[in-house]
Amino acid sequence: MIEQQQSLRHNSAISILALITLALSLVCCTGCSPKMDRLPAHHPFKSACAKKHYLHHYDQRAESWPVPADTMIVPTTYGKTFVRVSGPAAGPPLVLLPSTSANTLIWLPNIAALSRTYRVYAIDNIYDFGRSVYTKEITVPADLINWLDDLFTQLELGDSINLMGLSYGGWLTSQYALNHPERLRKIVLLAPVATVHQLPGEWAWRAIPALIPHRYFLRNFSNWMFTDLPLTEEGQALAEVMLEDAWQGMRAFKLKMPVNPTVLSDDELTGLQVPALFLVGENEVIYPANAALERLERVAPRIETSLIPDAGHDLTIVQADMVNQLVLEFLKD
Repeated sequence: MIEQQQSLRHNSAISILALITLALSLVCCTGCSPKMDRLPAHHPFKSACAKKHYLHHYDQRAESWPVPADTMIVPTTYGKTFVRVSGPAAGPPLVLLPSTSANTLIWLPNIAALSRTYRVYAIDNIYDFGRSVYTKEITVPADLINWLDDLFTQLELGDSINLMGLSYGGWLTSQYALNHPERLRKIVLLAPVATVHQLPGEWAWRAIPALIPHRYFLRNFSNWMFTDLPLTEEGQALAEVMLEDAWQGMRAFKLKMPVNPTVLSDDELTGLQVPALFLVGENEVIYPANAALERLERVAPRIETSLIPDAGHDLTIVQADMVNQLVLEFLKD
């Protein structure tokens, strides 16, 4: 029970940042990107001190990973990618893509169940928080797609990959599936940002103040994003831990222009050739859950869908067992 609570604390702590940096496109200038030919040794951190502090914090959190794991740094044309690998060596590959401003540790509540059968490759996004370091400009979706394709090749995963993404990682999963269906076996989209429905205006005016480095603004945004999490005393405690980790991440990394997620057209949704599962919490705030499900039923009925009760964008936290079971059932033959 204690280990489960620790896992939830860590997952929640990272999740506070899950969508915040998407708002940077509204408040940052295009000159935020560093000069790729003059990267400092502490890149992508603000300073050497910030790098040391954050990585120490990251490694302490990683001690809560509940199953044996190997870690590796994989060179790609876009930079070094950190990968955490768990599960049987002969198991079919399952790659996990985190949400925005998160990393491999976002999967703490899920990894034990997923790695019983699958060889799970949890990835730190090359252009986000964590141990991956980008060394080439990333400005459009094609850059992230090419990075992923190169990474899969370097990992020698073959052409029968199961790919699952949460929030921003879900959107990236859909983009990769559109461009490289030949490499995928099945995909899972966990509350993918945009993808099936545009972000509401309310999200923007709530997210932008959260960029102000103060716990008050982060707390307001967190309470709105994760409405089911603070409904219990334990959840309230997790929310406070979440705020502290959000503060640490925002202090450590340089601001950069994000690659904005897009809503797939009807033709793109219809054209998804890979078997897909779409999960969304009934209390989701990045779009109306029922509207997203109705669009998929109308446009792409081949995509399997499920509405997760008593959950919002925190579905992998507050309903971890249910999400794990649905994913594993879908991935079976």
